[in-house]
Amino acid sequence: MFRSIRIDAVLIQAVIAGALSFAHLHDLAEAAGQSGWKAWAYPVSVDLLLVAAWRRLRGARRDRSAWTWFVIALVASLGANIATAGLLDLANVPAWLRILVAGWPALAFLGGTLLVHQPTEPAPAPAPAASADPAPVIDRPDVADEGPEIAPAEPVTALPEAPAPAPASVPGVPPALVDHARKVATEHRARTGTDIDTATLRARLGVPEDLAGAIVAQLA
Repeated sequence: MFRSIRIDAVLIQAVIAGALSFAHLHDLAEAAGQSGWKAWAYPVSVDLLLVAAWRRLRGARRDRSAWTWFVIALVASLGANIATAGLLDLANVPAWLRILVAGWPALAFLGGTLLVHQPTEPAPAPAPAASADPAPVIDRPDVADEGPEIAPAEPVTALPEAPAPAPASVPGVPPALVDHARKVATEHRARTGTDIDTATLRARLGVPEDLAGAIVAQLA
């Protein structure tokens, strides 16, 4: 057991500093009117609050409450060290210091209770590690590696041919119009020596082109 304890300069320095701070707090409390065991309890109270705040800071660096109580305990310890260094007349302690020393137990109890019972933020759960070995592939030689079965294409039924468009019907030509057209054609043949064409007949009669064509066909 004793072999596991390694004595070095840092441990010795910590013991010396703790003993001196403990003695200074005892002397200040005793000068402020706390005698007997009460004077020895004040250093223990300050150091315990300091340790509780430090333990809280190790788990949550951004905890403002832990920093507040750590600073309060540190100021109490440093203040006692400075006050007992000759800057304060321990035989005539001022009233405000007596009030601070008398009210310290309640303040230390409040700080210790808040530090111990304040809930801490739960640590995030680590993500599950991915398996390094992939799932084994079972080789089944009795099953042939065949592609998906393709159904045969169904024969395409030929579409029926569309019927040929019926020829445009020639409108009926009134007999009177045919007689008048024959006279016009006869006059044109006598004047020009050639048969009248569809365009000339259409212009002379003022009829549509299809009707003029039908009249020329009857005149032929």
